[in-house]
Amino acid sequence: MIGDSRTRYGVISRLFHWGVGALIFWQALKLGDRIAEGEHWIGQTLVPWHVSIGSVLLVLIVLRIFWAIGQLPRRPLHDPATAWLVKSGHFALYAVMLAMPLSGLAHLIGNGYGVKVFGNQLVAKGDEIGWAAAVGSLHSPLAWLLVILIVGHVGMALYHRLVKRDDIMQRML
Repeated sequence: MIGDSRTRYGVISRLFHWGVGALIFWQALKLGDRIAEGEHWIGQTLVPWHVSIGSVLLVLIVLRIFWAIGQLPRRPLHDPATAWLVKSGHFALYAVMLAMPLSGLAHLIGNGYGVKVFGNQLVAKGDEIGWAAAVGSLHSPLAWLLVILIVGHVGMALYHRLVKRDDIMQRML
């Protein structure tokens, strides 16, 4: 089943979910760059890809949002008592996932670094742009907010699986 149904997320939704999740995990390894000033294997092998992977994430997240909107009529239903909470949590996840790469780009451009993706210079180095740098300064706080939202998301999935023992988690597996 490629598309979603009332009982299960389809292949494309699951690929978006787990693929974006894996890339966000990779991006989180950027925190390892803070240890010993990046002088270790994480800082030397994974962190240099941060901007390129972030650019891929931006494209995937936009595609994922359009896919999710198209699947709304077929998506699994939520318990009416908590549907507003589930929808709010997912909206927050999508919003922050979109804001992360946009704020990262604003940081790079606003501070005059330019944007180089997979070895291709997309935006040349240039003068600093104050408003873009200000927007870019939100990148780090948004990263911590994303971590909190992901922990909450995983926690709720485990709560449904281990405490409520319902099939919520199975819909995405």
